[in-house]
Amino acid sequence: MSLPTTGGRVTAAAEVTGPAGRYCQADADLFPVDPAAPAIKLRVALPAGWNGKALMFGGGGYNGTIPDVTANVPFGPADRPVPLARGYATFASDSGHQQNPAAPPSLDGSFGANDEALVNFAAGDALKKTRDASLFLIRHAYGTKPAEVYFAGGSTGGREALNVAQRWPAAFDGVISAYPAWNNLAEILDLGYLTQVLSRPGAFPGPDKQKLVYDSVVKACDGLDGVVDGIVSNPGGCHFDPRALRCPAGADTGPACLSDPQIGSVVAMSTPFRWPYRVASGETQYPGFPFLSGADMRTPFLGFGTTAPANPMPVTSGYGMQYWDQWVKYFLTRDPGQNSLEIDPRRPGKWLDRINLLSTIEDRNNADLRPFARAGGKLILMHGAADELVSPYSTSDYYERVRAVAGPRATDAFLRYYVVPGANHANFGTPALAAGWDSLTALERWVESGRAPGNQVVTDLTHARTRPLCEYPGWPRYRGGDPGSASSFACTR
Repeated sequence: MSLPTTGGRVTAAAEVTGPAGRYCQADADLFPVDPAAPAIKLRVALPAGWNGKALMFGGGGYNGTIPDVTANVPFGPADRPVPLARGYATFASDSGHQQNPAAPPSLDGSFGANDEALVNFAAGDALKKTRDASLFLIRHAYGTKPAEVYFAGGSTGGREALNVAQRWPAAFDGVISAYPAWNNLAEILDLGYLTQVLSRPGAFPGPDKQKLVYDSVVKACDGLDGVVDGIVSNPGGCHFDPRALRCPAGADTGPACLSDPQIGSVVAMSTPFRWPYRVASGETQYPGFPFLSGADMRTPFLGFGTTAPANPMPVTSGYGMQYWDQWVKYFLTRDPGQNSLEIDPRRPGKWLDRINLLSTIEDRNNADLRPFARAGGKLILMHGAADELVSPYSTSDYYERVRAVAGPRATDAFLRYYVVPGANHANFGTPALAAGWDSLTALERWVESGRAPGNQVVTDLTHARTRPLCEYPGWPRYRGGDPGSASSFACTR
């Protein structure tokens, strides 16, 4: 059943010829029920050589722009055509609001002041509305509906991918969910706490100290998989104590060591954050981030940032700190003048009721995916082990919840989960391993032919090397031979 709108209109249509081939691009607006709410803007790409299938892309951050319908799936391969070039009809939307062009990309939360726009984005209502309208246009163009419909997204798009499997189990035949921010409210509370920690006098580790931490962790843990190659393949076995980097007497004496307040910040980022109250979604904590995430100065924007959080929030602070600032201003208090540093996620006071409500909208944490499985759905779940914005521990938590509900054997019949060593958030910056994997072909074979993924290989897009893609909780151990070849590694636990 479709969700309510007040209709829609195609606003533009044009024939396009580009790297993905020749296709018709149609743009449309879906009108809101609340006249004060913005429209949902969507785009559909209709290839001349249609393969009879469709794929929807998820967004990122606070969305607000239409994802590139000519793009690849998250962690997609460099040596295979993108979905549109393979003949897929592709589609996506801005999730029901348009970003202020003056704001940093995907960091404009001002739409949260409107209830319908908030639910379209955070609860995912725009996903179903976009899917139904896009399939109508595809059917109108080709005279028939797609044989299979897939979804692929990472980060916010990864949460959207899990959301469609949870809420509309028969709407998509297969789903790719990468580094999903599924427990969005829980993560935001942790980000708020970290924002406060990093804003304390002397607590922010600058880029030099972030590099110090990163290099020290790699030096301590790189060889745990049997080879020194710049990739920590066994993050579960990596136990690093940042106090080993303590400056004399805990004072800040330069870039070669950490002061006591800076050690506190590094520990806070890598430690589970628990709040001393109940929230309506049932979440109780956020599991923290790996040392190899926010401590990687090669991608400081997503982790710590290059400058400490402050009021007003600098655009050079970490992405998560800016995300928290927007959330406080427009989702929580709905006061654009609110100083986000004054809101303590451990003691929210009068804002607790609002946090409770938002948790039911933003935490997409239903682990019962059995209806999706009964509908024939298949799910590929993946995360980079060095993600600096969405914790891989969080995705592992969700996976274990699904197994606890459905049982291990039933889960294996519809779900595969991979943690990619060395990969970070969306291959941003210069990760130790820039992941490339043809997950779409693996998903197609599973959905359309019943062949479950097996013996998968991930390519490092920047270092011309391969690694086995191990099913969680496995990781690749070196067993001899060319360290650049996946055949030289074996998945182990």
